[in-house]
Parts: sequence; structure tokens; C-alpha cells
Amino acid sequence: MSAATSMSVPRTRFNTLPLLIALFCLLWSYAFVAGKIGVTDCPPLILLATRFSLAGVLILGISWLRSDKWDLSWRDAAVFAVIGVANNALYLGLGYTGLKTVSAGLGALIVSANPVFTAMLAALFLGEIMTLRKVIGLVLGIAGVAFIVWHRLKIGTDSPHGILFTLASLASIVAGTILFKLLAPKGSLWIGNGIQNIAGGLAVMPFAFTLSSASDIVPSMRLAGAFAFLVLGGSILAYLLWFHLLKVCGATAASAYHFLMPPLGMLFAYLVLGEHVEFRDLLGIVPVALGIYLVTRPAAPATARAA
Repeated sequence: MSAATSMSVPRTRFNTLPLLIALFCLLWSYAFVAGKIGVTDCPPLILLATRFSLAGVLILGISWLRSDKWDLSWRDAAVFAVIGVANNALYLGLGYTGLKTVSAGLGALIVSANPVFTAMLAALFLGEIMTLRKVIGLVLGIAGVAFIVWHRLKIGTDSPHGILFTLASLASIVAGTILFKLLAPKGSLWIGNGIQNIAGGLAVMPFAFTLSSASDIVPSMRLAGAFAFLVLGGSILAYLLWFHLLKVCGATAASAYHFLMPPLGMLFAYLVLGEHVEFRDLLGIVPVALGIYLVTRPAAPATARAA
């Protein structure tokens, strides 16, 4: 009589990374539309100072109510504060100022060049390997973005002044990305994001009420909706996802997803704001998608050879 041996079959673990990437791309690209709505009815710096401050208070307040353990050293807290100045105050402060005279689609487009500069700086400062496949992917991404940019500028609806502010915001997020990977703060990303928002709010606040006036705010339901999304979906959830992707994917691969922002940003801008999109704009999506695949595809494992 034989006894059947019970064997535990290992379950295949569901990979949530693609869902997190998709959610990040949707939140990040729609934030350009919400930002465009916000700066229409509110001075950009006042909008941002209020957004950052409220997001930071909410995050740290929820942490306190849940009795979360504070596992950040003073050094880690200082790093998150510095990143908050780069990723929040400078990146969005400059970007939102540009959005006053630049379409949401073009704003998303310029910032999507993030992967190119991040990849080059990551190779220099972080030791990330720049393979030929990644180079080809980045070139394809640049080509697709440049094709869309060229066509959008040809229409002549965007201000060169606003474009300069948006380019400066691009430099800020690249710097923030490299700083996060280079300084590698440890501890809770949730609490770190709260510190980042508080630091960003404090950095923007003096300029907000010096260079603009609260009397310029036009109260409206669309402003309230945009503000709610920017606080909850942008400053809290999107940035939490961004830091998570930086940790698990690396600076170059995570930044490559920014190539998706132009088509998504233009789609949302068309659906919500009625911004004009032509078929030639959409052609740029093809090299962009291929570029993302090449940059983010994991390297094939080396096959073991028999001796």
C-alpha cells in the first residue's frame, strides 16, 4: 500500500508592477491638464504653495493617526527636504508658470525629455550601464517627441517665454531624480513624501504671496476639482509611485516612462480642455512606444554552457 506524498505547489505571484506603472503614467500625465485648469483660475505659485502644504499636512497627519514609526534619520529627512525643493518647488513652480502661456500637451511633451538627460547623468554619476539597446531606445524616444514638438511649434500657439520656464522645470526634475538615487534616503517613502511636500510648500510660500495676490483667485468648481486631484492624485499618490519605481526599476528605466506623457497628456488635453490634436501628432507615439520597450526591457539572462 503506497502512501501519497502531499506536495505544496508554489503559487505564481501576481506582478503588480505593470499596474503601478500604468497608474503612475495616467496620474502624472493628467496632472498637466489639472495644472492647466488650476493656473487659469489661480496664480500658479499660490496654487502650488497651498497644494504642497496641504498634501504634506495630510500625509504626516495620517502617519500620526496610524502611529506610524518614524524610521528616518536626520540625514534622510534632510535629503527628502532637498528633493522636495527640486522635485516640487522648482520643477512644478517653473512648470506651472510656463503653463500660463503653454498648452498642457506641449508642457507634458517637454518634460517627457526627462529620460534622455536622466540616462546620461545616471551613466555618469550612478554607474548605470548605457547599452547600445538603451541608446537606440532613447534616440527613438527623442525622435518621437521631437516630431510631435516640431509639429506643435509649427502651429505657433505656444509662447517661447513659457517654453523656457518649462525647460527649466525639466532640468529641475532631472536633478531631483539623480539626487534621489545618488543620496538614496532610507526609511518610509510615505513619510519622506510628506517631508518633501512640506519643504516644497515652505520654499514656494514667500514667492507666492510676494509675486502674486490672493485677489486674483477665481473660485470655481473646476478649480476645486483640479486642486483636489493635484493634492491627492498628484502630490501624494503619483510621487509615492514615482519614488517606488525609482527604487525598483532604476533611474533610467523609470524615467523612460515619461516618454508616454506626450500622447497621454495630449489625449487628456483634447478630451478635457478641447486642445487641438492632429493625426501627425499621434504618429510620434510609435517610436516613443518602441523606445520605452528598448530602454526598460530587462537584459536576457546569460545561458549556462556545458563544459
